[in-house]
Amino acid sequence: QSGPVIDMPVPASFNDITQDPSLENYIGWVWYEKEVLLPLRWLQGDPAPRVVLRFGSAHYYSIVWVNGVQVVEHEGGHLPFEADISSVVQGSPGTLCRITVALNNTLTPHTLPPGSIQYMTDKTRYPKNYFVQNIRFDFFNYAGIHRPVVLYTTPAAYIDDITVTTTSSDSVAMVQYQVSVVGSTANSLLLSLRDQEGKVVATGDGPVGELKVLNPNLWWPYLMHENPGYLYSLEVKMQAQVGEALLEDVYTLPVGIRTVHVTSTQFLINGRPFYFHGVNKHEDADIRGKGLDWPLIVKDFNLLRWLGANSFRTSHYPYAEEIMDLCDAYGIVVIDESPGVGIKLLESFGNKSLQHHLAVMEELIRRDKNRPSVVMWSVANEPASELPPAAHYFKTVIAHTKALDPSRPVTFVTDANYALDHGAPYVDVICVNSYFSWYHDPGHLEVIPLQLTAQFENWYKTYQKPIIQSEYGADSVPGLHSDPPLMFTEEYQKAMLREYHAVFDKKRKEYVIGELIWNFADFMTSQGTTRVLGNKKGIFTRQRQPKAAAFVLRDRYWKIANESSCLPPVITSHSLFL
Repeated sequence: QSGPVIDMPVPASFNDITQDPSLENYIGWVWYEKEVLLPLRWLQGDPAPRVVLRFGSAHYYSIVWVNGVQVVEHEGGHLPFEADISSVVQGSPGTLCRITVALNNTLTPHTLPPGSIQYMTDKTRYPKNYFVQNIRFDFFNYAGIHRPVVLYTTPAAYIDDITVTTTSSDSVAMVQYQVSVVGSTANSLLLSLRDQEGKVVATGDGPVGELKVLNPNLWWPYLMHENPGYLYSLEVKMQAQVGEALLEDVYTLPVGIRTVHVTSTQFLINGRPFYFHGVNKHEDADIRGKGLDWPLIVKDFNLLRWLGANSFRTSHYPYAEEIMDLCDAYGIVVIDESPGVGIKLLESFGNKSLQHHLAVMEELIRRDKNRPSVVMWSVANEPASELPPAAHYFKTVIAHTKALDPSRPVTFVTDANYALDHGAPYVDVICVNSYFSWYHDPGHLEVIPLQLTAQFENWYKTYQKPIIQSEYGADSVPGLHSDPPLMFTEEYQKAMLREYHAVFDKKRKEYVIGELIWNFADFMTSQGTTRVLGNKKGIFTRQRQPKAAAFVLRDRYWKIANESSCLPPVITSHSLFL
């Protein structure tokens, strides 16, 4: 051991837990270790059950040992991985099982997100072996075991994967399924689909087939229907003969019946035009960093619904499965984004980076493919897509994503010039980030109408694809006021939003299909001369209290929802609490 041993909660980022400044900005290997006693019944039987160790996520590179035996390695900080540890633990019932994790948060030009290590060699200015981690994204590179770690068992033969897609017309829906079983070739599968009352509405058998549902309850987004987020339960029951034993495995998958279709001007959910009025988020909060925290998650969903937001993008990495579960249940629509943020250097467009990006998309789609809330994949955010190799890179990543999941549109989020973007020909929906009167012409709100209108018209003229304003916003320090509005005040944030909204209202009659504010809440970033304890573009503070802009957005979102909803127009946000 090379350093002190301290207690560290899981799930949590390790950076903000202690008073040690070197841990706050630590780059390199850290070690976690825990001993657990496994139930005897997990270790006995013929055949004995399969024992699995699963990590919701760990940032960034993980190597895991059980009782000193290496069981899994994983690259990537935001997706689950697991290991079958049966053979390691079953030889020693009644003894403690020691789980050891080595975790490295170093980012290189070939990681996702990329980064680079810079050694400072001027000995007159820096200590010996001094280096810094450079990143090209604007959020803190929190590290640690960020999501739950669980031990679970399955029978020796088990249901390994289920894939579900749905189609529907007015009176009938088809649920196509594919089930894979591992550990047995002699097995039978029975499927039953239940509605929310527990009534069986369709049954099937075998590994591939389709279920017919009469008069289905469709999965609708929040504020588009009085019963949003309707979920059926698909129960899959496997029986398998392994040796003398008859094994049974049961898995229940929530299923939402919905369709997604993109035209040159619209985004359709269940055949009806859908307008994204939502937010960009971060997994970020005081003390816990990016660690999963249930009270925070539920608070954020209550704020989203109070706001009248119907959607968000998982900027800039896949979010916890627990968050995605609530999106499915509440009808919150998701643009599911990979960790492809900060792809700026030429060397990050090479084959090594590309192969890893393809593997990440496979992991993300395997995890989230059955979620009705996920209506589009985003493969990257603000890459240097004006560089020539971006054409091959994004053509390949997007084609791979569509091959894995033909049922959803694919995008990436750009801040490049419309005439220079080499990746845009391959997306289904144009997602554009712009910060007129903030990073460009700072303080000049009067340029927004001209520049934002030109942005939309140029992109549409070039590509004839629907457009989402995937980021816009201004920093505001809560409690800072100025009239006339000056930058960093709550008034300036409000004024900028209103200028953008006036243009959105013209263009959403044509081909603009959404607006996502940057950001839902203030969040931590690396230190820098433009960041005062992080990014202050939230409409809520990091502690989830509203700034003035939150009320502007709330009025707007409820107004848009009432215009386009099939609900009676008398709904107000108060109906949430009845």
